[in-house]
Amino acid sequence: MSDLKKYVISRKRRDKRFAKNYDEGYDEFKIGVVLKSLRESQNLTQQQLAEKAGSKKSAISRIENHAKDIKLSTLEHLAAALGRKIKVEFVEVG
Repeated sequence: MSDLKKYVISRKRRDKRFAKNYDEGYDEFKIGVVLKSLRESQNLTQQQLAEKAGSKKSAISRIENHAKDIKLSTLEHLAAALGRKIKVEFVEVG
């Protein structure tokens, strides 16, 4: 296990606010990374994906760079434009 991972685990145990903010930030970051990876794997530009999804290039960029408060319907449109479906999962917290 890396020193960074050890630090994060230790800090999350002793600082609940850090834990909450870290987890939320990671989830938002992960959505953007996944979207960008899928888009690039299909050799699409942000503009091309936006056109296929009925969106704007700026919206794609915003999601890829700092995904926050994204509507589920927006993600569904993007997924469909990429030939994918979204899987939503509720997981136990704590």
